[in-house]
Amino acid sequence: MAMRKILKYIDKPLLVVTVILFIIGLIMVFSASNVTAYMSHAVSPYNYFMKQAIFLVVGVFLSLVMIRFNTKSYGFFSWGLLLIGIASLVALLAIGTAKNEAVSWFDLGFVSIQPSEFMKVITIVFLAHYYDKGKSRFTSWGKSLFPIGICAIVAGLVFLQPDLGTTIIYTIIVGVLFLAVPISPEIKYKTVFMILGLIAFGGMILFGSGKGVLLERQMARFDFKNPCDRILDTGNQVCNCYIAMNNGGLTGVGLGNSTQKYLYLPEAYTDFIFAIIVEELGVITGVLIILCYFFVILRILLIGRASPTNRGATLCYGVAVYIFLHVAINLMGIMGMMPMTGVPLPFMSYGGSFTICLIAALTIVQRVSVENGILKERT
Repeated sequence: MAMRKILKYIDKPLLVVTVILFIIGLIMVFSASNVTAYMSHAVSPYNYFMKQAIFLVVGVFLSLVMIRFNTKSYGFFSWGLLLIGIASLVALLAIGTAKNEAVSWFDLGFVSIQPSEFMKVITIVFLAHYYDKGKSRFTSWGKSLFPIGICAIVAGLVFLQPDLGTTIIYTIIVGVLFLAVPISPEIKYKTVFMILGLIAFGGMILFGSGKGVLLERQMARFDFKNPCDRILDTGNQVCNCYIAMNNGGLTGVGLGNSTQKYLYLPEAYTDFIFAIIVEELGVITGVLIILCYFFVILRILLIGRASPTNRGATLCYGVAVYIFLHVAINLMGIMGMMPMTGVPLPFMSYGGSFTICLIAALTIVQRVSVENGILKERT
């Protein structure tokens, strides 16, 4: 397809806002990481900034390739990518590199690759492709639940790493899409009740006994109230987030002038970058960024609603849930409203796997927008 037609039908407001957010994120990665890079890792203060810039460039090139393919072809590729992803998750358990007590990364030297992050986007495409045929095909339990069984295997492999945060996000994405796709209502509702029963039973096992399958550090995260009472222990990170945001006030202390990034807040350029944003640029900027998140999610939902195909709608709804969960869980964690789970903040946090996956997910949405425009033009 000619790039001119693609540019004609992409969602311009969504594109502009996402580019602005990525630019802000790149600036803040430099501001939040330069001290840690120099003082803790003995590398150039520009180290993480340059790496994040490279991730963005790689993501843009991937986007330029992806946008030329229709969404039906994404589904064809998703089967192979799903198998590669599952194989990678199995391999991680044997040869993966432990980071923050979780074996979630393949360490390639210059970068680390996190397969579970890619599996979120791959699964969204896989489910959208599988359930694209309409209700008439999904009246049997086997056909209806086959992909959910595959997703359960993926969730189990991620949980074994152990990566509780990614497991939760992955499971919710699959659950929401399962409710949205065209399956027999009887199968859908009975499955939901069975899963809720299993979750309740599992919860009793995990929290009702002295020992469970969760690690001690994971169980400790559920004690997240009053973090400053445990500032020398498990409350250190969240309490320092409070201090950073309190320092910022309404307008901030100025770009680059954060005090909490001086090793008080560990890895401030990843999961805790929003606290540095508020400290340096103020609560007003923080609120504006949150409003931008709402705008992005709303535009994605509107594109999905305008799609005449189940495939297009499911792709957009899956990406909207993906972004929403990352934003909600990250912000609620640093504000002490739920346990910290190590979930990156979209557009802002440093990280190659997540940045490339986010760009790929947004490209899928833009491709749906292009197909919506072409179909509308033909009719």
